Amino acid sequence: MIRLSREKINYLARVILDALFENDQVEFMDESNEIRLAIVRSIEKEIKLYDVIDQKAIEKIQSQKKSIEEGSREWDILYRKYYNEEISKLGKIWE
Repeated sequence: MIRLSREKINYLARVILDALFENDQVEFMDESNEIRLAIVRSIEKEIKLYDVIDQKAIEKIQSQKKSIEEGSREWDILYRKYYNEEISKLGKIWE
């Protein structure tokens, strides 16, 4: 699971906003705080999406007939496999 504090998310949003301000090709139609808040919401939405994918991968491992100990090599391999499968499905949905 991805865990970022509110402060870290706000920091990332400010860094992104600063980078946008430095780009002469970007024109702003809203106040900087509104843009920052939209960036914060986007980051939070993305984190939630990856948390859902993480949970789906874990549920697939737990649904195996054979009990697989978390942290074992087998668990790690299956987790990566299932996580990547869920990411691939997500990519197909967006195409």
